Amino acid sequence: MSSPAPATGVPAAATATDGHTRPARSFRSRLFLPLIAVCTAVTAANIYLAAPLLPLIARDFGSTPSAVAWLASVAQFGYAAGLLFFAPLGDRVNRRRLVAVLTLAAAAALVAGAATGGTYALAGAVLVASAATVVPQLLVPLVAERAPAHQRGRHVAAVIAGLFTGIVAARVLGALAGQAFGWRWVFVGAAVLTALLGLATSAALPRETPRLGGPLFAGLTALPGVVRRSPDLWRACVRQAGMYGAWSAMWTTLALLLTEEDGYGMTTAAAGLFGLFGLAASVTAPLAGGLVDRFGAAKVVRTAYVGAAVSVPLFWLGGHVMAALCAAAVLVHAALVASHVANQTLALTTTSAPATANTAYVVAGFAGGAVASAVAGTAFTHWGWGGVCAVAGAWLALGWGSTAVRSRAARRVAGA
Repeated sequence: MSSPAPATGVPAAATATDGHTRPARSFRSRLFLPLIAVCTAVTAANIYLAAPLLPLIARDFGSTPSAVAWLASVAQFGYAAGLLFFAPLGDRVNRRRLVAVLTLAAAAALVAGAATGGTYALAGAVLVASAATVVPQLLVPLVAERAPAHQRGRHVAAVIAGLFTGIVAARVLGALAGQAFGWRWVFVGAAVLTALLGLATSAALPRETPRLGGPLFAGLTALPGVVRRSPDLWRACVRQAGMYGAWSAMWTTLALLLTEEDGYGMTTAAAGLFGLFGLAASVTAPLAGGLVDRFGAAKVVRTAYVGAAVSVPLFWLGGHVMAALCAAAVLVHAALVASHVANQTLALTTTSAPATANTAYVVAGFAGGAVASAVAGTAFTHWGWGGVCAVAGAWLALGWGSTAVRSRAARRVAGA
């Protein structure tokens, strides 16, 4: 019978002393972070799969793109719900089994979505697939735990780079494949990739002893207390909700601006290529990780908010000027990723229950994004692209303003 892995969470492969097996095991260890980053990219893409395909889905169901825009919000609400219930389990159950089960559930839901015949059935499939697509947030705490302290920001950034690469791929490759083969085949392809990468990652995860005991869903009930006891975590949650909401308002309605006749009148494939500007996110993540390690999370978040605030008027101008729209897309992606790297690094290191803290952080972000997407869809229907820009600006103001007011109040109390 084989001996268990060390309690530190380092794979047994990393502790081998046999001369014949050590090189192979070292090779496996070197592939661990890249595999997690790729798995994160593939699974994160599922959350945004429907957004670039809305015109094709609407045509298939005999509707209009603006009438099915709410499907993008369903995906984000589903992801937030999955995070709330499943991500805290990372502290309490075997992550290998949990990743495998969630992977298969997400793949099955995507296949079911491809076979649906109506909007509400598709919404149900998207909800389930998104709820099961929480694998990245089970893996990020593991990466943070294994990373050297002086490189933690860089390691977290590598996974976040994978996440945003997946978001870009969902828009670009999803739109191109949808135009060529139909949106249903895009869902099937996503299911296959999710199953392959998710199961491969599950097999590569170290055998570990759960760090916390107690009831299975104790992490869910502990969330309010964890946030209340950590002002840094609360601030990270609120600020990322504001940032992610602003980005989400723009990005989930962008396909409508680009494809509708009152906008730019592009095809779905051409509109999808616009997502290439989101590659700024993948480039920004490693840089942001280094800046967090060097200057601290607070300065990086502050700079990111300034960048996002500048992008809002650029997006408004981009309703008529393509160059401004391109510049705004690059800027808002860079701001979102820098903020995310800084805030998530802070969330993962501020408590003794990183999976629970990470759950609170990501749920807050995606809840802010889901609500902003829903409001932005309504705003686009009634007030056009200018209404969407107003929603994004309001979310940024709420995210920064509410934390700034509380921080000043706390300093006054401390000085009294």
